Amino acid sequence: MIKLLLFSLFLFFTFISNSQYCMTAGPTSTVDSNLGSLTLVGTSGTITYTGCNSSTGNGQLGVEEQLATTAYLNAGGSYGLNLQFNTCGGNYPGVGEAWIDFNLDGIFSPTESIGTWSGTPPSTLLTFNFTVPSGALTGQSRLRVIHHEGGTLPIDPCASFTWGSATDFSVYIQNGVDCSSYIGDDATTPRMVTTLPFTENYDNSFCYSNQNPVYASPDVFYLVTGLSSLSSIEVSLCGSSFDTFLSIMEPDGNIIAINDDYAGCGSQSKIITSTNGNDSLYVIVEGWGVSSGAYTININEATLSLNELEIQQASLYPNPTNNSFSVSNNFKGEIRIYNSKSTLM
Repeated sequence: MIKLLLFSLFLFFTFISNSQYCMTAGPTSTVDSNLGSLTLVGTSGTITYTGCNSSTGNGQLGVEEQLATTAYLNAGGSYGLNLQFNTCGGNYPGVGEAWIDFNLDGIFSPTESIGTWSGTPPSTLLTFNFTVPSGALTGQSRLRVIHHEGGTLPIDPCASFTWGSATDFSVYIQNGVDCSSYIGDDATTPRMVTTLPFTENYDNSFCYSNQNPVYASPDVFYLVTGLSSLSSIEVSLCGSSFDTFLSIMEPDGNIIAINDDYAGCGSQSKIITSTNGNDSLYVIVEGWGVSSGAYTININEATLSLNELEIQQASLYPNPTNNSFSVSNNFKGEIRIYNSKSTLM
């Protein structure tokens, strides 16, 4: 049996300029439970917000963006978020939660929750005391507060529900990790590889976001140049500290090779593939799921084995495609085409 690991159903890569916060959250009704008030005093800048209550009428649908005023927070600094969960109408039990995106990846993760509440509004004036992690990234971020009537903790910060509120505020993190020198976050500013063999010890757990739509893990882009005289290359993440996923992409965005777990590398990845006549290729390093951490990447010239040479004679078309496709080959054996979630026979 020959396993073909050369194509992904993500056959065309869409470049994403930056991470976007999910805007699917929030209520589908403007009545009842709502964030009543909020105050955050930063090192500089103060956010003051007043929402609706039972005497002022309806709330907002979906995510309400209150971004006109920014609170500036220092990495390592301690602050208090003062807020009250109220109602635009009837008083019904629910829960509330607040997050700040400390690593600037566009995701409000469970570890970024700064406080929770449960009860029947109106609540007392609450204070969520929190400390900005010393390893937080410097840059523009968001505070999200959700009041979910009838919900349970923890709250999904991207979930839609019937009654409640979802409100975003602007915060800027100062004196944290400066990511300006960490290039390779997307294909427009890749880490350059101009000479082989190439080895680098690196880490994608900070200063990198999810730009490749295979997994939610942060990814790092390398551009390997000067390949016109080479027929094939080997890219290895063996020995890395986390469960990796590896992709090889042509300059036009066509994915020509992927690997999750390589035999002999455990949960790490390795690819030996033809250069397909390209003078340059992108190598995309990411984790399985949301995995991230320290990794070692080795890129070398390679010689394809007999089976790998036979695999190169297979073709998939049309490429790129969004729906159906055809595969042709001139060898005997079974072909398996893998994507990130399933196996097509």
